Amino acid sequence: MIPVKICGITNLADAELAVEHGTSAIGFIFYEKSPRATTIQVAKTISERLSASISKVGVFVNHTKDYIARAISSIPLNAIQLHGDESPEFCDQFALPVFKALRIKNETSLRMMDDFNVEGFLLDSFSDNQYGGTGKPFDWSILKKYQHNTPIILSGGLTPDNIIDAIQEIYPSAVDVNSGVESSPGEKNHEKINHLFNQLKETENTGFHFG
Repeated sequence: MIPVKICGITNLADAELAVEHGTSAIGFIFYEKSPRATTIQVAKTISERLSASISKVGVFVNHTKDYIARAISSIPLNAIQLHGDESPEFCDQFALPVFKALRIKNETSLRMMDDFNVEGFLLDSFSDNQYGGTGKPFDWSILKKYQHNTPIILSGGLTPDNIIDAIQEIYPSAVDVNSGVESSPGEKNHEKINHLFNQLKETENTGFHFG
């Protein structure tokens, strides 16, 4: 199965269900303005109850290096996802794998990839007023001209109903699902998670690792 990250985890029950279905990683969002935000302490408590084989990814939006370092040492995280306006130089400061999120509006959005030296790019839908979590897919055909050796993690409006089409069009290294398996922001819908992984069970493992 293609590597999957279930993001926006705020409670143990949702995390355990995702793990039970075979997720490769779970994501904790530390951006306070997100409706899916959690705290370092909650993320630490959830992580302690999960197998070490499940990657824990911290999602940060324009946080300071000190805050990110505190999160890494407390949980601990396997990788960090920088989802704001972080510079290439900022991304280079960490020993853990870094995934840089880019909000895709058009083909021009992809040019930023040449500026970063990161473990992967998480490609999300563009919004003028929020950093991710839009629930809307972007135009996947934009990526057909993508030529880069850095792995792509496809995100943005993925649901159990469209995820196979997305994979077959883009062939990403991994997928990241959040709002598409929710009942409400921060609360996962267990039927949708079950449906998602039933859809994905015949997909190919790309060998990608979330840290």
